[in-house]
Amino acid sequence: MTENFTRLFTQDFSDLEAAASSWKKLAEALGKTGTDSGKRVTGPLHKAGWTGLSATHGFEAMEATESKLGTAQLDAQLITTTLDTLRTRMEAAQRTLRNAVADAEAAGHTVRDGGWVEPKQALDPKYHNDPDYEGLQSEANAGLGGFRARIDGALTDAATASYEAAELLHQIDPFDLDKRYGGANAQEDAARVAEFAGISRKDIPDGKDPQKAADWWAGLGEDDQRFYLAAFPDQLGPLDGLPATARDHANRTVLDVKLNDYALREGSLGYHDRSNYRSLSALKERLEKADVGPAHKQQYLLGLSTKGDGRAIVAIGNPDTAKHTAVQVPGTDNQLDNFDGQISRANKLQDAAGDWSAGTGKDVSVIAWLGYDAPELDNSVITDGRALDGAEDLRGFTHGLRAAQEGERTHLTVLAHSYGSTIAGAANAGGQGLDADDMVVLGSPGLTVDRADQLQIDPEHLWVGAAGNDPISNVASDLTLGADPKKSEFGAQRMYVDTSGHSGYWDDGSQSLENQGRIIAGKTPKDGGPR
Repeated sequence: MTENFTRLFTQDFSDLEAAASSWKKLAEALGKTGTDSGKRVTGPLHKAGWTGLSATHGFEAMEATESKLGTAQLDAQLITTTLDTLRTRMEAAQRTLRNAVADAEAAGHTVRDGGWVEPKQALDPKYHNDPDYEGLQSEANAGLGGFRARIDGALTDAATASYEAAELLHQIDPFDLDKRYGGANAQEDAARVAEFAGISRKDIPDGKDPQKAADWWAGLGEDDQRFYLAAFPDQLGPLDGLPATARDHANRTVLDVKLNDYALREGSLGYHDRSNYRSLSALKERLEKADVGPAHKQQYLLGLSTKGDGRAIVAIGNPDTAKHTAVQVPGTDNQLDNFDGQISRANKLQDAAGDWSAGTGKDVSVIAWLGYDAPELDNSVITDGRALDGAEDLRGFTHGLRAAQEGERTHLTVLAHSYGSTIAGAANAGGQGLDADDMVVLGSPGLTVDRADQLQIDPEHLWVGAAGNDPISNVASDLTLGADPKKSEFGAQRMYVDTSGHSGYWDDGSQSLENQGRIIAGKTPKDGGPR
């Protein structure tokens, strides 16, 4: 006890602080190296169209290297957090110890070098036979046990913190760094370090209130933000209200962990997992290609799930800083394995809006939102069940965009195609609506309502586009999913289209595409208005 007391009472923790700072710098350097690898090597090679057997093996090797860099970054971050937490807890124990000693001495006690608190003498010992001696002595030393307990408690706290930190550092396995499964092991380490640091999943908002999530995130320090991203990416990635950069970081971590898991089990994957492996690999390739492009073409992974048919949300351009933001909601038979087509449509919409925005597209973000379980070509497509199930998720997402917005309020447009318009209608009719400034529905079978004024948007800003030979708009509307929105009695505005069929609204050079771009940029569509 003597040695521990003296060491804790006099210890200078500046070396521990310096060590944590060094590990923090290493974590930042590893993160930058991993990002640079994607932007300067993997991304350009994907963009250049490198193919063939050598490309296959080359990309596998580079992805493995980037995975190891990610594991190393996480390990360095965990060591940083462990050392920082250890310093904080040791300094707290030291303060408790010093305060206990100071209080004991102020009360007239002598504290020995080993930390032992001596009882004080109320009377000269020669009066020990006095009948009042014991009582007076006991009264004078009433606080003695408390002082001793405080000192013992401080020494115990310090010893516990030191032991737990040593165990955590021992468990952060350096041999994980050269293995693709290392990321999964590092995630397990992160959960243990989080417990040591007093950080819990339970502290993360439940996602029901995007503004609450935004406020919680803004209230964290940068170090805590980085650690939450490292320890709980699966919970932060889908959390509406967080900045796009944070969600993208978290979801890309989840993406890499999933890809590494599939790669390790490649020989034994079932059909569903093989399909997911191909889809996620294609998504990662697309993200890496965009990483080397201009800032307004950067892509942000705002949501990802492999459950069921899979879900994904990708923004082109940062919605947190955009003057104009659009959310594109797809319809029937869309899933993870064909999501690339939705990103392509979002890209076309951003370009179309760029022709009319003040920033020529640099101030526009368009989001491909497959955040619900889209119906297949079966009975689910003629009922509003899938729409009602996904409505709250779409509402939460658009309100999350508002909560995460930097600066002045963005002009928000929700565009929805086919059954996507049904979920958009259900979302805008219920709760607090979508908080959109404009809404565009294309080839709609119905919006779950009978009139435009039943939606939480000005009917003057509800635009309906329908090709003359669109079978869904012509046949499926006015049946089970709500009134036909293209009819004048519905009360919406007709948007002029010059394309044909159900999926031609994004044809290059078409007035249909141009008009969507105009609306995204806050302009009136050409030849718009009631028809």
